[in-house]
Amino acid sequence: MKTYSQKASEISRDWYLVDASTMPLGKLAVIIADKLMGKSKVTYTPHIDNGDYVVVINAKDVVVTGEKMTQKKYYRHSGYPGGIKELKLEEVIEKNPARVIEEAVKGMLPKNKLAADRMKRLRVFAGAEHTHAAQNPKEIK
Repeated sequence: MKTYSQKASEISRDWYLVDASTMPLGKLAVIIADKLMGKSKVTYTPHIDNGDYVVVINAKDVVVTGEKMTQKKYYRHSGYPGGIKELKLEEVIEKNPARVIEEAVKGMLPKNKLAADRMKRLRVFAGAEHTHAAQNPKEIK
């Protein structure tokens, strides 16, 4: 019996819809990363990007446990000496709720050449409305 290796011409991508207000951020990020990588498919091949598209709604209502809302910090740096910026999770959700989910998912993906293309297939929306109704996304509970 030979090991199956998927070819780029055999890739088929589905669309999935996830509601961020139904589960904690970490569990949500694991499920999204799994769909983006295609690991839940029987045709999974590590060097081929055969993942699916994921649409996330209600990012502003993301659920976190414990005191993460006030204690978890997000950092960015301007590149200049002393240019580090620090924001709490609640401040990031107020300014850009998509960033929270995008950074959590990016941390769950492997750090390789396929990661950027996988992140392009993630669509995050702050509210309940999204622009991908024509793709008929399957809802993940």
